[in-house]
Amino acid sequence: MRVLLAHNRYQQAGGEDAVLAEEYRLLQRNSVEVELYEQDNQRINSMPAMQVAVDTIWSRRTVSEMGAYIQRFRPDIIHVHNTFPLISPSLYFAAAKHGVPVVQTLHNFRLFCAQAMFMRNGAVCEDCIGRLPWRGVMRRCYRESSAQSAVVVGMQGIHHMLGTYRNKITRYIALNNFCRDKFIEAGLPADRIVIKPNFVDLPAPVPAERKGGLFVGRLSSEKGIATLAAALGLYPEAGIDVIGHGPQEEELKGLPAARLLGWMKGEEIYQRMGRAAYLVMPSIWYENFPRTLVEAYACGLPVIASRLGAMAELVRDGETGLLFTPGDADGLATILRWADNHPAEMRRMGEAARREYESHYTSEINFQQLMHIYDEARHYVRAA
Repeated sequence: MRVLLAHNRYQQAGGEDAVLAEEYRLLQRNSVEVELYEQDNQRINSMPAMQVAVDTIWSRRTVSEMGAYIQRFRPDIIHVHNTFPLISPSLYFAAAKHGVPVVQTLHNFRLFCAQAMFMRNGAVCEDCIGRLPWRGVMRRCYRESSAQSAVVVGMQGIHHMLGTYRNKITRYIALNNFCRDKFIEAGLPADRIVIKPNFVDLPAPVPAERKGGLFVGRLSSEKGIATLAAALGLYPEAGIDVIGHGPQEEELKGLPAARLLGWMKGEEIYQRMGRAAYLVMPSIWYENFPRTLVEAYACGLPVIASRLGAMAELVRDGETGLLFTPGDADGLATILRWADNHPAEMRRMGEAARREYESHYTSEINFQQLMHIYDEARHYVRAA
């Protein structure tokens, strides 16, 4: 099998970029011929704004380059992670012209929400589900810019009218049941959406004394930093190591319960995960499938998370972690205090988290799932 991966890399590297890299290595390790078609959003800084807008809706460059890739590499599958903005949905038309099935991983809600997270003013917003997201222009949902929001909504509207998302993509990959249901509610065909979670490849953790909490991620509003800061203010005896940078970093500075460590490399993060008693994920948006959660489970680390969206599905309350009401600083402070006072129970949850990882989130399991999805997509195109 020959697989062509396609991805529009973000200016600030994040989880999607990491997932792409892991899947690329996974395919290589299993003797699948794989190549990568990639654009980098760093190019935007040197491009005229009008050209970026045009490419967001339809990139002639993508059509030409994808045609050349397909002619040379002759892929059996094109697996897309992100097309926004420089690759554009024109990729799907190039693939269809050459009869190559497309598998699209849905990392966020960009097809239906200008802001991509179903979030506005610090709260969940579903106003555009199942309808053209024109409100995104009025509300300046994308980067607080009416002009840029209009480009995103224009892309969404044009390709919904063309039937691009219904007719040009052979299989969608949702990362969990909650997100699959949201995509169906928004209008994607249910019979083409399959579930495959993210994965990591980590050995069993070395037994060690575990103490204190850990936060890993971007320090931004959707990650619930305001809730975390308020909870730590209510429970100053807590000890939370905070790994990451972001615009809300100032809210955590000066809190005795928060130790700001900046960003760290993967191995350093895993070492911290192996010594912490729990991971805190106070997000206030519908996290699709945070890679950090899988890493925590692999390291035998239970997760304290918001009872919101997929998190309520991925964290089994009292078994692999603990759940609290999103945005409830009092509730989070209470749970942090309980976790610190019940180390044996938290260790038991961490052991259950590792078993959950071994049952669902290893690279071996993920490869089998991925191959099954590719085979389904190939057979679907032949039948059509």
